[in-house]
Amino acid sequence: MAMTYLFENLTVIDAASFVAGPGAATIFADFGAKVIKVEAPAGDAYRLLHGRHRSDYNWALTSRNKQDIAIDLYQEEGRAIMHRLLDQADVLILNFREDQLKQFELTYDELKQRNPELIVAQLTAFGTRGPDRERRGYDTTAWWARTGITDLLKPHQRSPTVPLGGVGDHASAMTLFAGIMMALYKRDRTGEGGYVQTSLTANGCWSNGMHLQGAIAGFDLSELLDAKGYRSPFSMIYQTKENRYLVLVLPNPEKEWPGVARCLGHPEWLEDERFKTIRDLMHHRDQLREMIGKAFSALTVSQACTALDAENLTYSVVEKLADVITDAQLIENGVIVETESKDPDFQWTVANPIQVEGVAKMPPRDPPAIGQDSVRILQEMGYSTEAISAFAENGSIVVAQSGDDLTE
Repeated sequence: MAMTYLFENLTVIDAASFVAGPGAATIFADFGAKVIKVEAPAGDAYRLLHGRHRSDYNWALTSRNKQDIAIDLYQEEGRAIMHRLLDQADVLILNFREDQLKQFELTYDELKQRNPELIVAQLTAFGTRGPDRERRGYDTTAWWARTGITDLLKPHQRSPTVPLGGVGDHASAMTLFAGIMMALYKRDRTGEGGYVQTSLTANGCWSNGMHLQGAIAGFDLSELLDAKGYRSPFSMIYQTKENRYLVLVLPNPEKEWPGVARCLGHPEWLEDERFKTIRDLMHHRDQLREMIGKAFSALTVSQACTALDAENLTYSVVEKLADVITDAQLIENGVIVETESKDPDFQWTVANPIQVEGVAKMPPRDPPAIGQDSVRILQEMGYSTEAISAFAENGSIVVAQSGDDLTE
């Protein structure tokens, strides 16, 4: 008996580029939706993020389980194909600029006239209003930098470091997915589609909400870090004997301080006049931080973990990427999962983080080539072989050489 999936009756058109928008579409694909990736004839630039000489592993992560059609939206026939595709769709995901939406006749007002049940989901860098609504942005600029996160992570009295790309994109993808699900729920109740929008900056501010709320209340952590480089010795990264790192997070120092002293083999610290009270501890935090660091540097990471576990203290090893992808805990919990691909670079992948009891996910399959499914998608829409051949000849669509056969 064939497996059934929660979203198998949904058709999602992924016309967005790069990461956040397509990432939301990937979640729908993982749960069985028919997700059609719409690319320009040259393909999504995300395919070439690491150059043609590198494996397109980023593309595989974000485009698994999707179909692909390549359409030239600058041509009238290409736009007509897109509109006909959307007439039969449930969701459209895009991240076009306002001028592109108008040029391609894809504004929400136009689309809802054609398909009142369509849900249009727009991902922007800085929002749909205001002076920066048309400004280009990636998660490095819009999610990390614009929202204060990068500034808070900079080393004391040093320039900020360049943050990791894709982190804010994946967080924003989850928000866009949630917004689409809300719109689908509303449609189920009212029969009407809707417009959903979120931005990288909105998601970055939400992620940085604790510290922004602090600034609103008059406690600006960035000013404190700039002035004093303040870091609690109980919320700090420490180096071990073999040059590995542990991050310690102890939110209740008064209760957990004795365990720290014991696990590091220094119970005499508890009798030190400098550390009698929490006020004393924090007054001498620089010395304490140095003492804790020295104690950790005498232990291997294994010894440190054993000692911390014995006191039930909260910490984590700062793992290398190679360790994360082989972590038995993550594999056991379906975070790192096997694929059905024969590509040696795509034997495993990172699952989306949603798990619902009794709801199955699709086995991860290879991402599509540019225009791989153009012919079949157009045939399913009712276009004749002659019409499809004409579209391919005039460049309105692209048909991948390894994709469907026009003679079928």
